Amino acid sequence: MSDTREEKSESRSAILLIHCPDKKGLVASVTEFIYKNNGNIISLDEHVDARKQVFFMRVEWELMDFAIPAEKIGEEFQASIADTFGMDWRLHFSDETPRVAIFVSKLPHCLYDILSRSQYEKWNAEVPLIISNHPDLEPVAERFGIDYHVFPVTKANKQEQEEKQLALLKEHDIDFIVLARYMQVLTDEFVANYPNRIINIHHSFLPAFPGAKPYHSAYERGVKIIGATCHYVTADLDAGPIIEQDVVRVSHQDAVEDMVRKGQDLEKVVLSRAVWYHLKRKVLVYDNRTIVFT
Repeated sequence: MSDTREEKSESRSAILLIHCPDKKGLVASVTEFIYKNNGNIISLDEHVDARKQVFFMRVEWELMDFAIPAEKIGEEFQASIADTFGMDWRLHFSDETPRVAIFVSKLPHCLYDILSRSQYEKWNAEVPLIISNHPDLEPVAERFGIDYHVFPVTKANKQEQEEKQLALLKEHDIDFIVLARYMQVLTDEFVANYPNRIINIHHSFLPAFPGAKPYHSAYERGVKIIGATCHYVTADLDAGPIIEQDVVRVSHQDAVEDMVRKGQDLEKVVLSRAVWYHLKRKVLVYDNRTIVFT
């Protein structure tokens, strides 16, 4: 019995992320499409933005015994359901293994956490390369057996270096990018190559405490809460759709070093949660906001 349950839980599934104008019959139509083709739904979440009258949905179903071949599902769904309701949709499959590039500078905490989770928590992802503007974290990459590429960036060579980075990413067929405390602002041209596929982490003091030492500035102001924000990168600096956030309380007893430690602990956890949601196809972006089906 246990072997059968395990095989069933690991069977291939399809995932649909949908948004469209809200109308009656949306849930019924999508679930009927799956049911009439002999699909077994294993997860379904939906949400309606009442103010904008927009419907959002994530549905996952097993492909074992499903009547439509995987390569034809999108075509059939478009013709029979999506056209009728004006749906915007994306289709994924559970056996897809996204290829991830990690960008870093000098701080190792987020890099270590992502690499550890990807290898030891059986994340369905491959990390074929790490890109940095400094050589400092190459020993970390070597420890995990991952190629490490250094692109020193200055104002004079930024465009040239980004072109080289993009060429490397395309060569390795990268699906999305994680900025694990990469201390460079990506150009609009770079970001345009990976819309809603670049995930960034930063402290949650912005815009109040910008710069290289936000925790020091926050300490001087006597803040009581520090936090971390993870979002997709857009052309508007640090203003992309937010995927995940969290906070931790601090007090007058915390020195700057304590705040840095607590902040970095939070940064790596928030980043890992956001990457996990992205990998599990639980994030739907609409109008610079996210619907996260947790």
